[in-house]
Amino acid sequence: MAVIPLPQRETAGVKGKRIALQMLWVLTLSALLYFALRNAPLTEIYQTLQQLQLWQIAILLFINAAIYALVTLRWWIIVRAESKAVPYLPFLAVRVAVFGVSYFTLGPQVGGEPLQVLYLQRKYGLTYTRATASVFMDKLLEFLANFLLLGVGLTAILEAGILSTNGSNSFVSLSGVVILFLWPPIHIVLMARGVYPLTILLRKISNNKFVRFIAASERMAGTFCRRHFHSLLAAIAVSLVAAAVMMSEYFFITSFLQIDLSVSQTIAAWTAGWLSFLVPWPGGLGALEASQVFALGAFGVTAASAISVTLWMRLRDLLIGGLGLLFASGGVGK
Repeated sequence: MAVIPLPQRETAGVKGKRIALQMLWVLTLSALLYFALRNAPLTEIYQTLQQLQLWQIAILLFINAAIYALVTLRWWIIVRAESKAVPYLPFLAVRVAVFGVSYFTLGPQVGGEPLQVLYLQRKYGLTYTRATASVFMDKLLEFLANFLLLGVGLTAILEAGILSTNGSNSFVSLSGVVILFLWPPIHIVLMARGVYPLTILLRKISNNKFVRFIAASERMAGTFCRRHFHSLLAAIAVSLVAAAVMMSEYFFITSFLQIDLSVSQTIAAWTAGWLSFLVPWPGGLGALEASQVFALGAFGVTAASAISVTLWMRLRDLLIGGLGLLFASGGVGK
């Protein structure tokens, strides 16, 4: 029986639809970038840059490059444990693209993770479930490091006296947050033992196709914890180093801008800035500036100096986020 070829008109229609979707994606990302640049204080950012010497800017950019190299390395270690042939450098571009999409969209610095799943599925043929499991594991280890840093930061906030409370009550009020910090390591241990908390929780609500998909991904993440223990330890170590480098960047920023703070004050101010990105606005717009004026102002730093810190952070994020959108528009379009 002869095979009837598809009409040329249908093939052209499919191609036209694909091109239209690519154009829509590029236009959407371009609009996000325009919105961010339109509201960015570019003149003030330039004035802040004039306070920094070229070698200081180079050091700060190098630190940020190291941060993204490390967080990419964590994800690559997880994927490579079961797919030995995957190269590292393409993962770096995808990770920057993830930041770009997450930074310019609503939400607490999430939203670009589907790019990681799509990349693994389309580039290396991983199933959506397996690709999602790797991203799930990557985010869990990211939370592990970030929550550890946040615990250190909240301790520094209490020590620095930003929260004017009497000692014991302040720790009691933060007890719920401390319990939350324990979630990532407990979750990892439970998955390694064959217990899947997220699946148990979701199945109490529903057992639809989405819940079954998440359950399968969590089981695969648990399998990774059992089968690739050394890779898990390596990924955790890389994640902790990345978190430490992330905090160290703030020490360099305040030092280069000649802001004199103690170690606990610097960590406390960094924590206030980190928390500002949890608000559901693109890039913590407004919240970052308010957090730094409040936290640094509590240590006697002028509002102008506090704003200088945020202006550098805005410039950094706009550069990396813009580069990420460029990668996203090209990669996802393909």
